[in-house]
Amino acid sequence: PRSGDIPAHIGGTTLFGDNVEDEWFIVYLVREITREFPGLAARIDDNDGEFLLIEAADFLPKWLNPENSDNRVFFYKGELHIIPLSETEEQERDLSAASPTISQALTLLSTRSEEFLAAEPIRTAVYKRISGYPEKIQASFHRAHCYLPAGIVAVLRQRPSLVAAAVQAFYLRDPVDLRACRSFQTFPPDERVMALVTFTKCLYAQLVQQKFVPDRRSGYTLPVPSHPQYKAYELGMKLAHGFEILCSKCSKVSPDSKRNVFSGPLWERFLGSLKEKNYFKGEMEGSAKYLELLHMAEDYFQQSVTKPESSVEASPGDEILTLLQATTIDLKELEREAADLPPEDDDSWLEITPDDLDQMLKEARNEPLPSSNEEEQKYDLEAVAESMKAFVSKVSTHEGAEMPWSSDESHVTFDVESFTKALDRILGADSEELDSDDLDEEEEFDFSDEDDEDLDAENQRQDQEVSPNELIGSLKSYMNEMDRELAHTNVGKSFTTQKKGASSVKATTSQSAGPDSGAEDTELTPVDVDMNLVANLLESYSAQSGLAGPASNILQSMGVYLPENADHTGSNSRATE
Repeated sequence: PRSGDIPAHIGGTTLFGDNVEDEWFIVYLVREITREFPGLAARIDDNDGEFLLIEAADFLPKWLNPENSDNRVFFYKGELHIIPLSETEEQERDLSAASPTISQALTLLSTRSEEFLAAEPIRTAVYKRISGYPEKIQASFHRAHCYLPAGIVAVLRQRPSLVAAAVQAFYLRDPVDLRACRSFQTFPPDERVMALVTFTKCLYAQLVQQKFVPDRRSGYTLPVPSHPQYKAYELGMKLAHGFEILCSKCSKVSPDSKRNVFSGPLWERFLGSLKEKNYFKGEMEGSAKYLELLHMAEDYFQQSVTKPESSVEASPGDEILTLLQATTIDLKELEREAADLPPEDDDSWLEITPDDLDQMLKEARNEPLPSSNEEEQKYDLEAVAESMKAFVSKVSTHEGAEMPWSSDESHVTFDVESFTKALDRILGADSEELDSDDLDEEEEFDFSDEDDEDLDAENQRQDQEVSPNELIGSLKSYMNEMDRELAHTNVGKSFTTQKKGASSVKATTSQSAGPDSGAEDTELTPVDVDMNLVANLLESYSAQSGLAGPASNILQSMGVYLPENADHTGSNSRATE
């Protein structure tokens, strides 16, 4: 029903657990509902927030952030829509603007939906996750043979979806849950039959991959692992434990609360209606047949009349016990069917080789698949250097750094005049205020000597008279002195310098000037920035040993993919050469 500003609507919550694909299946269903019924608008989120925007995060407009994204993302007429900022908010660039209310969003969608259609890259990213449906539904199932108690087989025939709750109960069991599995009061192992059970692939993997040994007191025993039906016995044992745990957690209705349910006017009217329709067939009150019919009526009243809306919220254990009471189990019929079961599905999909995993990851990231011919795999190391330069030139804030998608972007520009003015402001006499630490130091020491003040004033006048070009020349000479000092250290020797052939004219000039100057020029041979950058990146990439790391993450985010380091030692040196 309507609640405040939120109009009356259909809504729901699903616990999808570890199977994220179930969440995207729901997205597919919601989209198809809005396509089938054009008058409906739908929004969907999860515990991460607007996960549809997270999926398309690389293509979102800059104004859209988690603080203002509420009630902006909708499916309408089968398409994804994003309600933008109002014209006033956009002109003021107010990114902290409040999100629209549901009513405001619905009004905008109904009148101007064409303007709010999400951009093509955003829709493509979202629709890619739900592509393949409805055909993908059948591909997500797995059918397996399970040796189960007859009661569980009967329950699953009526409610196949209860297998999910049972697997979850076994998967998340704790020592308290396993206490109920010592005696198995609901599903003893005495009457078991073979059955074909349908799981989702996620549920099947959760069940089959867990190692578990049943309690000896439970009565559940397993054949030797070499037995042809060992897997069916093991799966059935685990599933039986899940069902028993669910039943042990079912709500225990106290006699007092039950008596209160059947003492109200609603029950009196219901019972009077049954008597008028000759439900008890003339049986005397208190007789065995009368009491049997009365208990059936009470069960129906509890499940259907007193809480019709919340019946779906009943615990799975209550539902299982109710189905058991209302179901007649024909053991012989189940055994006859077990003798002619269809074959189970192949579960080789559980085993994934490293190559398969790499291919899956590359497809998920839209990477180009590697060529089968190694000679065709040419990697341009210049692109690596250019990408890093483009990355460094991007804007960086407290929210992170912008990643360049292509190394073809314009190179970093350097404005000499603005740089000179900036240096003049920093190093000149135009500083308007001092750091608080500097003030403290001045208070600590006495600078009252008149000679010192005169000297400071003279220095300031000299600084003001220094031209920008002289200032840059002085800075360069200072940096050259630093380079000469570092050249003799391990830090200086660790860098790769440019080859001598690149500056043969300078080399000849330096040799004719004398041995000392020649040695000095050799020491100050310019560092090959690109070579050092690529060499360090490759060394970092090699140290990752095939795992995720900073080098591969940064490069892949910029669309640069390095080859696999097959021989670990030779690939880096070969690529560097």
